[in-house]
Amino acid sequence: MENSFWNPLWLTFQLATVTTVILLLVGIPLAHWLAFSRFKFKAPVEALVSLPLVLPPSVLGFYLLIAFSPANGAGKWLDEHIGIRLVFSFTGLVIGSLIFSLPFMVNALSNAFRAVPLSLREAAMTLGKNKFEILRHVIIPFCKHGIVTGIVMTFAHTIGEFGVVLMIGGAIPGETRLASVAVYE
Repeated sequence: MENSFWNPLWLTFQLATVTTVILLLVGIPLAHWLAFSRFKFKAPVEALVSLPLVLPPSVLGFYLLIAFSPANGAGKWLDEHIGIRLVFSFTGLVIGSLIFSLPFMVNALSNAFRAVPLSLREAAMTLGKNKFEILRHVIIPFCKHGIVTGIVMTFAHTIGEFGVVLMIGGAIPGETRLASVAVYE
């Protein structure tokens, strides 16, 4: 009985931690690009990143379930060629959580990066720093509160996920049964 209580909590914590770490690593360069790029199609990329905010979680979960299904599309290709099955697996939960929580990390980071005064970036450029050095030594330290906000929002959002994780992972005890699904049951 005790294990059945703690296991969903532990699995939820693992999912939230993995999702947050991956989104932090992916989110910093993506948010930097979105904040400072003058790419012609930046607006559609921003809209795509924010899409999970407007899609109902169960709808997004259903779309991912169809896409990851071994009977269709990418899921079929992954199952046949690489031997990876994403539906009803922890890996599928991670991918679904990455997609669902992406805007919480990227939007927080991008807004923080945009708040860095141009004069600080220009001063670093006049000192001969490249874009990576400016990001590492000027932008990230200046944006530590925005980074913490992105981390907290992503972690909390992942813990509270229900529709996406129920659709992709189901409720397999010890494998995909997260706290939100256990509470529902």
